[in-house]
Amino acid sequence: MPAKHDPLNDNMLISFRALRRAIGIIGIALPIALVLGENQFGRSGILDSISSYYWSDAMRDVLVGSLCAIGVFLGSYRGEKRWDNLAGNFACAFAVGVALFPCSKPMEPRTASNYIHYGSAAGLFLMLAYYCLFSFTGQDPGTIPTEKKPIRNGVYRTCGGVILVCIIAIAALGLLPPENPIKNLVFWLEATAIWAFGWSWYIKGKGLGVIQD
Repeated sequence: MPAKHDPLNDNMLISFRALRRAIGIIGIALPIALVLGENQFGRSGILDSISSYYWSDAMRDVLVGSLCAIGVFLGSYRGEKRWDNLAGNFACAFAVGVALFPCSKPMEPRTASNYIHYGSAAGLFLMLAYYCLFSFTGQDPGTIPTEKKPIRNGVYRTCGGVILVCIIAIAALGLLPPENPIKNLVFWLEATAIWAFGWSWYIKGKGLGVIQD
């Protein structure tokens, strides 16, 4: 006899997946929106980092608003594991920290806000890597492993690995002199880490049908 569906639980599951997709969409869109918006309403070109868009009159609100939205979403996210809830709370605090404590302006002395900003950014990326490597690779409650679950797990682990590699590379670039032109790679490393985070959450929300069962 087929199992009966609980409409309340079904609606909650749909909302849970929609929350995941919403988080993913913000992550995927953020770097693109910052670059396009700045080129349309501010200066042409690409700034040296995602964080530098805080000092853009055109895109500051987009950056801060997106980070706060990600923080609120992650803070409200509740997984089945105790560590999932802790990671969500920490990620929320870190995302808000990145938004409210900006980095120093280019070529200006570093301030206390600068250290809080980068510490929060590193913590946020580590929490996002945790979800990819340890949370998303598990099995959702009330479901059974499907044929394409190993494919999705491979994607999640790849996204988590990409985030960690980008964190290490950004830290290495931070040791270089400010005038070194290779430091412009920071934007692309941050964007790649954010895209990896965004796609992992979008897929976890069943947003990419080709690897869903």
